[in-house]
Amino acid sequence: MAQILFLLIGTISIYFAVENFLKIRRNINLGTPEIISGNISKRWNNVLLVALGQKKMFQNWTPAILHLFIYTAFLITQIELLEILTDGTFGLHRFFSPFLGSFYTFIVSTIEILSVLAFIATIAFLARRFVLKIARFQMPELKGFPTRDAAIILILEIILIFAIFCINGSDTVLQSRLPDHYHHTGFFAVSGWLGPLLFGGLSSSTLIFLERTGWWMHIALVLAYLNYLPFSKHLHIIFAFINTYYARLTPRGEMANMPEVTKELRSILGMEAETPQTEIAADAVVSFGSNDVTNLSWRNILEAYSCTECGRCTAQCPANLTGKKLSPRKIVMDVRDRAKEIGDKLDSKNIEFINKAEHPNDTVLTAKNFSDGKSLFDYITKEELNACTTCNACVEACPILINPLDVILKMRRYEILTLSEGPSDWIPMFTSLENSGSVWQMPTPREKWATDATA
Repeated sequence: MAQILFLLIGTISIYFAVENFLKIRRNINLGTPEIISGNISKRWNNVLLVALGQKKMFQNWTPAILHLFIYTAFLITQIELLEILTDGTFGLHRFFSPFLGSFYTFIVSTIEILSVLAFIATIAFLARRFVLKIARFQMPELKGFPTRDAAIILILEIILIFAIFCINGSDTVLQSRLPDHYHHTGFFAVSGWLGPLLFGGLSSSTLIFLERTGWWMHIALVLAYLNYLPFSKHLHIIFAFINTYYARLTPRGEMANMPEVTKELRSILGMEAETPQTEIAADAVVSFGSNDVTNLSWRNILEAYSCTECGRCTAQCPANLTGKKLSPRKIVMDVRDRAKEIGDKLDSKNIEFINKAEHPNDTVLTAKNFSDGKSLFDYITKEELNACTTCNACVEACPILINPLDVILKMRRYEILTLSEGPSDWIPMFTSLENSGSVWQMPTPREKWATDATA
């Protein structure tokens, strides 16, 4: 009966988790295609050093060490989780123990030591966020769900650690009382002495209940976490590896050319188009830059879903430090929230969101005919965009190679080139560039110095 219940709960949980992960994949694909090229070995190097090795985290040692405790505990605990899944599926108990012998004792002891360190780190993170109130965790964009999300995950971490020691501690005592079923596994580093200390005076039936309670608590928390993950910032435990692989390898701040502008320039200079261009209708409105997630790159949306909300980007942003409204973290979070909003509306299948002006005959809502009259500018103000100095401090600070600046530049392009808007202070610069090719309003042509030098 326990096996059937385990398989039933596990199957249902995995089904709903996969469904939600597929929705995230759909939301990421709302973005425009982008060809990923570059040195493959460098991409894998990023995955190994930045995502797996936590290289950039160690620019700030205190949170880096604390995060390392939780991170390594999470990775190695998967061995114990694998055993729990095997035991639950086949009705066994500590399946790996007879095969691994003393090495099994070493593995579980390592897990226990790391779990103690993870517990210390979890308490420290709770204190940093809710007692010490570190500045980057108190900003407006973290109010509401983001703050609750952080607390939920940290509390679940504590409960999971409790479940691990509940299993191992009670099991240690039972090994001396019921050796036929609870076979000897060696002396575990923590529960070897903690188990008899806490549970030694309890009856065998109570110990069995505690061991089973810890076991079911462990698997229930894992399955609950798996289903909660698609809605949480902690999705980065998976997406950080994907994002670092697909991170840009070009120099920071380098902007991609706009095909429409490149085509016009090559035409003016009498050069052939690099690739055949599709003819654009005379009355068509050419759009430059991005005003929504649907004309951002899919990689921009992937970065948004990978964000850890750690705030290192905002903490290093000179515009934010001088009191400007810009927060690079908020920019990234807004991209993710907008992608999720569109995804939720697509899931509603409400035909009110069909763009009837361009698709008058459509009766089924799809990503291609979707329009809700909103855009990223409903999330991100022009004041935020124009406060950016393009210094790349946010890009440098991100521990998983997210590039908030790319979104800012694309939205600026849309504001200036498509909407013909922008800060009034910038207009003289644009006029001067158009007239003389120089950002300074000077009567002398830009190239005159070269002419004078050769005269």
